[in-house]
Amino acid sequence: MGKEEEAQVRSWGFDHAFTWTDGPNAHYAPHAHAGKTTHHILAGDMTLWYPREEEGEEKKKKKRGKEAENEEDGAMAAAAAAPVHQGVTYGVGARVDVDAGRVHEVRMGPRGCTYVVGE
Repeated sequence: MGKEEEAQVRSWGFDHAFTWTDGPNAHYAPHAHAGKTTHHILAGDMTLWYPREEEGEEKKKKKRGKEAENEEDGAMAAAAAAPVHQGVTYGVGARVDVDAGRVHEVRMGPRGCTYVVGE
């Protein structure tokens, strides 16, 4: 497992491709890469999200929540102020691209994850 998929990732325009395995629930704190990367999942799953973008969305929702409070609509304000989690879980066969410089955070699933990284 991996060599054919590494060749496939290189065919997508990535010069460097390698197979990597993370254990169950492995976590990568918020980080970014200098170049675009891809992750082609071979086994298990990973959840990826963009924490800085979520923080921006949460601030927007809180602002809208305050505006709603000013309109005496407390229920709408409470919903608007709730934290947002935009994480998406990707499974076997998925291709996950992350643009250069885009801060992202990743958590592997309970069975871990094996994937081909393209850089």
